[in-house]
Amino acid sequence: MKFAIISAGEGSRLAQEGVRLPKPLVQLNGEAMIDRLVHLFARNGAEQVVIIINNEVPLTRQHIEELQQRAEVPVEVVVKTTPSSMHSFYELSRFLKDDKFCLTTVDTVFREDEFARFIEAFRQSDQDGMMAVTDYIDDEKPLYIGTDDHLSITGFYDEARPDCRYISGGVYCLTPKAIGVLEHCIEKGIARMRNFQRALIEEGLRLTAWPFGKILDVDHAEDIVKAEEFLRNY
Repeated sequence: MKFAIISAGEGSRLAQEGVRLPKPLVQLNGEAMIDRLVHLFARNGAEQVVIIINNEVPLTRQHIEELQQRAEVPVEVVVKTTPSSMHSFYELSRFLKDDKFCLTTVDTVFREDEFARFIEAFRQSDQDGMMAVTDYIDDEKPLYIGTDDHLSITGFYDEARPDCRYISGGVYCLTPKAIGVLEHCIEKGIARMRNFQRALIEEGLRLTAWPFGKILDVDHAEDIVKAEEFLRNY
């Protein structure tokens, strides 16, 4: 199973708030976020990790090149600036067509024990996708997840609905079938990851929600403190 990291954003909000490091290199308890994910994926059986970074930040590229030399698992890097996370996913997709894979963004923070159970469940699953979800809402624009009583995903919404117990955690386990949906989205000029997720439902893929206790995104300087405390205390 392969793992993929979208790390092509500029981290402009962090920079505006005085954080000098590029987002992938922001440290949580002494470890760069990109390093944390690569090592965590290796511990959870990754055959390969593929990463996309933008071509605007040489410091990130240098760090990734060094990471490739010391990582426990092969690391492939795509250097390209893209207009959205969905387009970044598309650039990575050529590496992900032959097996199940897990995709996340570099600033997503979660408990490793919960993640390990999530990955093992997906390995054993016959579903087309399994999405990490949480009822902890600390996102400026959460994506609400509609589910039935069996946690099958019925829809993705910008506003809460009665069937929305959870929001998206930004960690996606998918089969190669999802790549076909992604290609259709690109052909139609669709943008944004949440619209890709809607297209998965529209094209009939079977998706299951997998609840996590808490998932954080590091978008602001104050989020770094929250994430460090969360990782120290679980």
